[in-house]
Amino acid sequence: MRIILVGYGVVGKGVSTILASRYTEKCRDFGFNPKIVAIADIDGAVINHRGIKPEKLEALKKVRPVSSDPEIGYPNMSALDVIEEVEAEVVVEVTPVNIKTGEPAMSHVTKAFKTGKHVVTTNKGPLALAMPALTELAEYNNVYLRFSGTVGGGTPMLEFAKRCLAGDRILGIRGILNGTTNYILSEMSQNRISFQEALATAQKLGYAEREPSMDIDGFDTACKVVILANWIMNRKITLKDLNIKGIRDISLQELDEASKRGNTVKLIGSIDGNTPTVKQMEIPKNNPLCVSGVLNAVTFSTEFAGEQTLVGRGAGGVETASAVLRDLLDIRHKLANRY
Repeated sequence: MRIILVGYGVVGKGVSTILASRYTEKCRDFGFNPKIVAIADIDGAVINHRGIKPEKLEALKKVRPVSSDPEIGYPNMSALDVIEEVEAEVVVEVTPVNIKTGEPAMSHVTKAFKTGKHVVTTNKGPLALAMPALTELAEYNNVYLRFSGTVGGGTPMLEFAKRCLAGDRILGIRGILNGTTNYILSEMSQNRISFQEALATAQKLGYAEREPSMDIDGFDTACKVVILANWIMNRKITLKDLNIKGIRDISLQELDEASKRGNTVKLIGSIDGNTPTVKQMEIPKNNPLCVSGVLNAVTFSTEFAGEQTLVGRGAGGVETASAVLRDLLDIRHKLANRY
C-alpha cells in the first residue's frame, strides 16, 4: 500500500514513526506492506516513488522544512500537485483543523477522491462542514473515507459503536469529547480555582492552545458530535445544525451548587431524538461519564444492551497516529475482500 502523507506536524510525524518502527511486524502479522511514497507539507514535499525507507523517515523529522532534503526534496511543490501526480493508494490527511472553510484539508480530500485514492484523515474540519457530501463523493468514486482519529484519538469510539454494537440499535449518544474542557472543569471542581486560573494551567501544560476558543466554546466537541451523528446514527447533519454553548462563563458557584446535589458539571455533546447539542450539563458524580483530567468518555444508549460507556485518552500525537494505522488496516482488509 503506497501512502501520501499530507501534513507533517505532531500527528504526521507520529504516523511516520509508527509505520517505520513496526514495519516488519505489520508485514508479518497483517500481510500489510505500507510505503510512504511522499510527504507534503506547507513548504513543499519529499517524494520517493519506491517508498521512503524507515531510516530516512526518521532522519526527515529533523529536517526543516522537510522539502529542503537534498536527496528527495521538492521545495514549493503543493500538496494538491503531489496528490495529483504521485501514484499511491491512500492519502493520509493530517493538516490543522479549520472549521470556517475546511481548507486546505477539504481540497486535499476531494482531490484524492477524484484521483481514485482512499483517504484517512484526523482532520475534523471537512467532516464537520460537509460530511454527508464527502461520504457521497467517496462512494461515487468507489473509494473509502476513514476518520477514526477524529473522535477519541487513540480510543476506538467510532469502531466500538459501529462494530461491537452491530445488530443493536443505538438510540442516543452522550459524551465528554474534549479533554481540554474536561481538564479545566476538573481543576475548577477539585482545586476550587477560577475558570481563568484553570485555563492558564491547561495552557501551561499544553492541554489548551494559546487561542483556546475551539475547545472552550464547544466547537471541537460539536465537530465530533457531527461525525458521530453521521457515522453511527445516519443523521445527515453538519455543524450548522447544532446548538452549541461552551464553558467560558462557568463559575465556581455553579460547580459548588451542583456538588451539593451530588453532581458535577461537564461539557456534554449529545445526540438523541431532538437537535444535537453541546452544552454544560450536571451529571451525577457516580455516572460512568464522570471522568477527570483530560480523559474522554462516551455513552451509547442501545435498545437491547442498555448503556455502554467507553473511556480513554482523547488526544495526543502517537495516540491519534495509532488510529490512522487502524484505518489503514481497515482499508487494506476491505480492499482484500473486494477481490
